[in-house]
Amino acid sequence: MYVQGFLIAVPEGNKEAYRAVAEKAAAKFAEYGVTEIMEAWEEDVPDGKATDFRKATKAEAGEKIVFSWMIWPDKETCDAAHGKMEEDDFWTSEIDMPFDGKRMIWGGFSPIFTMGKLGDLAFDCRNMI
Repeated sequence: MYVQGFLIAVPEGNKEAYRAVAEKAAAKFAEYGVTEIMEAWEEDVPDGKATDFRKATKAEAGEKIVFSWMIWPDKETCDAAHGKMEEDDFWTSEIDMPFDGKRMIWGGFSPIFTMGKLGDLAFDCRNMI
């Protein structure tokens, strides 16, 4: 399993446009091999003293934070998907991003612990006690 995580500041009025783009993009990512996608809209994101989600994304007044992740079978599938994205006209002709992509924060991660159902790995640490 390989996980990509994302933080994005999205204008509050673009919530439905963002959701629609996420749904459309998810179908394409499924073609590329992603197994799970979660897009979560800000509900309780406190301002921090040293750092927080807003500072990290340079969120402006009236923007909400979106926290999302994608689960891939492995890093190789994810890397291949990025190659396909660069060659696929879909991303320039079909998708109009309702946010400033320059402030998106993203990265790839290899899980070191999971609890509960994640993709094909069902693991519940409570069964170990």
